[in-house]
Amino acid sequence: MKIAFGGAALLSPLTGIGHYAYQLGSGLQQQPGFQVDFFYGSGFSPQIRHSVPAVTGQIRVLVRKLVPNAYALRRALEQRRFDSGAARTKYDLYHEPNYLALRFDGPTVITVHDLSWIRYPETHPPERVRAMERYFEPALRRAARLLTDSEFVKREVIEVFGLDPDLIEAIPLGLDPLFSPRAPAQTQAVLRRLALVHGGYFLSVGTMEPRKNLQATVKAYASLPAAVRERHPLVIAGMKGWRTTAIERLLEPLVECGQARLLGYLAREDLAAVTAGALAMVYPSIYEGYGLPIVEAFHFGKAVLTSTGGALPEVAGDFSPCIAPTDEEAWYRTMKQWIEDPAVRAPFEEKIRTAFNPPTWNDAAASFFSHIETQRRRIR
Repeated sequence: MKIAFGGAALLSPLTGIGHYAYQLGSGLQQQPGFQVDFFYGSGFSPQIRHSVPAVTGQIRVLVRKLVPNAYALRRALEQRRFDSGAARTKYDLYHEPNYLALRFDGPTVITVHDLSWIRYPETHPPERVRAMERYFEPALRRAARLLTDSEFVKREVIEVFGLDPDLIEAIPLGLDPLFSPRAPAQTQAVLRRLALVHGGYFLSVGTMEPRKNLQATVKAYASLPAAVRERHPLVIAGMKGWRTTAIERLLEPLVECGQARLLGYLAREDLAAVTAGALAMVYPSIYEGYGLPIVEAFHFGKAVLTSTGGALPEVAGDFSPCIAPTDEEAWYRTMKQWIEDPAVRAPFEEKIRTAFNPPTWNDAAASFFSHIETQRRRIR
């Protein structure tokens, strides 16, 4: 089976969707009977690329600023290149792991990670919202099948677009083998380089953008007693995104006195060590279609404070308390309790250690493989 696989999400530092595309694409390549070619905008390749050259990224940013309708022009050019490559290879299936599928003369499968630009458009750059509004629904209507990361997103898609539930399959995201339990000695090298102490900090993971709701974490943390903040810094791992002025102002005094540490984007190996070394994770997103960082923290036996936003209660289950994203008092109170009385968080840590059993990325790829194979005749 020849599969055309959208590779655009692989051409930047791998955050949620990029990591999904990488792991699923890699898994499909390992399945017997599959030929997987990745479309990178300029053409197809059987190789999984990990990043776009820096100069290319700079050119894209400049073009977006200077050229009217730059995205529409780029998409039209990519469509021509996609059509040309697809005509030569005659793919059986096109999978787009990043929402906006191109037109394809054959069955298309799209992964829908969330509907955040519909539910919370104010948390996205305006140009992204415009692109999603213009291109997503037409692609959705053309698709033969849809995948979602959670049952929550499946229900959202049915509610908003009125689709037949039988056309949608919810396949949970998998766990990277890097995120396996490790002792303090195994995190020491990375933590020493980052000036962190195993078990001595709160961790927040995610791109700095409005939807991640870092303000709730920072405001709650800033209200903790100064002595607590000195012993337990707040560590934020994630690249700078958009609309960061407000959160940067909140963080500035904490960063200046060393009570908050901004690590920026971390390689997966370093992120695994930093997650393993945390006292606990704080993940207060307004809305998520899944929430992979909390699953990764669970696998290290770490307690997580997460929110009621989107699919997070589904993913966290009974392993984590879920707090309303806007309830700053509850975030503060729970963080304070977890610091002052470890027995409060101990039941969650015990349940995680004894009962948490997440899927792997191999499971996710196998589910995709099985789903496509069993539906092959129907898709055609």
